[in-house]
Amino acid sequence: MPAIVIIGAQWGDEGKGKATDLLGSRIDYVVKFNGGNNAGHTVVVGEEKYALHLLPSGILTEGVTPVIANGVVVDIEVLFEELDALSARGVDVSRLKISSNAHVITQYHRTLDKVTERFLGKRQIGTTGRGIGPTYADKINRVGIRIQDLFDENILRQKVEASLDQKNHLLVKIYNRRAITVDEIVTDLLSYADRLRPMVADTSLLLHEALEAGKHILFEGGQATMLDVDHGTYPFVTSSNSTAGGAATGSGIGPNRIERVIAVVKAYTTRVGAGPFPTELFDESGEWLRTRGFEFGTTTGRPRRTGWYDAPIARYSSRINGVTDFVLTKLDTLTGLDTIPVCIAYDVEGVRHDEVPASQSDFHHAVPIYQNFPGWSEDITGVRRFEDLPTNAQGYVIALEAMSGSRISAIGVGPGREAIVVRHDLLD
Repeated sequence: MPAIVIIGAQWGDEGKGKATDLLGSRIDYVVKFNGGNNAGHTVVVGEEKYALHLLPSGILTEGVTPVIANGVVVDIEVLFEELDALSARGVDVSRLKISSNAHVITQYHRTLDKVTERFLGKRQIGTTGRGIGPTYADKINRVGIRIQDLFDENILRQKVEASLDQKNHLLVKIYNRRAITVDEIVTDLLSYADRLRPMVADTSLLLHEALEAGKHILFEGGQATMLDVDHGTYPFVTSSNSTAGGAATGSGIGPNRIERVIAVVKAYTTRVGAGPFPTELFDESGEWLRTRGFEFGTTTGRPRRTGWYDAPIARYSSRINGVTDFVLTKLDTLTGLDTIPVCIAYDVEGVRHDEVPASQSDFHHAVPIYQNFPGWSEDITGVRRFEDLPTNAQGYVIALEAMSGSRISAIGVGPGREAIVVRHDLLD
């Protein structure tokens, strides 16, 4: 069977956990292939709400094997806290598998992330301060600590020493912080080894064998397209490849195994952190969207920046990822609006751009060109068939589909896992 990738089509927080859960009963493995605990999924199961940060959302579905693959950076303390919290609520977490090649977030990564961000002043990127960027930097600089290193104390000590040689100079001489000792890092990491060992596997081989056996595998991206380190609004991006191509490198499966790419897009747009956001609203409409959609970060609690739907962003995401299906979420949030603006293009200093400008400077100065659509007032949270949606809601979805580059196969109409309208089978 082919592999399926789910990614965010905007700047994150689109509701990827809900889309993953929609496929849960038909999926055998759910794989997180990038990022760390700097983003979260909120999944509502009945009356229960689960906020997942590091774990794949498939851990909530009985019979699914959740996998943290090699492209993820792992804060082991956060991992165990999250596992313990789920276990306390009766969730079986024993199926989790973690790649031996995944990199480890340490205390010094978190410290450097926070002090570096403060040092940037007005040029701050808006990181979560959880050590994600410095860990990926160490990976590229070949001084990273991997999960497998925790099982060989001599190797672990050598690698920590090599990494701290430079970092302590930065901490002490540049940032006026105390030096971090090798012993405190090694002791901390070794304390996790025994509990971690049964979870660790060659996940690339595990997934290859699963595909060969005809299993369904879902690759779940952290963050979203516009935060991809190569294809997002650089430098206001994450430190990994959160687009569909990252699923192959971040998990160790061949790109030819991926045949479906599902992109999740909100019926409006949000962003957390700094960086350009053409449709951002600074008036009461923006606050209305934030309040109605409860737009606060799952991981950070930060209020999200809000704006209207941006069709050029959706088209860009469709192109970059090879999107086969969109899942449109939070359509119910727009209920009660008389008119719903949609960005169809940009004006950049008098020049119309129908697509996302290649120049970061142009994108920063882009002014949205809007087309208005009639709203609806009917409650849609109980609707389960597309034809039962209000006529104007149907028209809004059809218009977005025509602008966005791929079919809209499912529509979220409420926070519950069952609150979704399916137009096309995501596995067909």
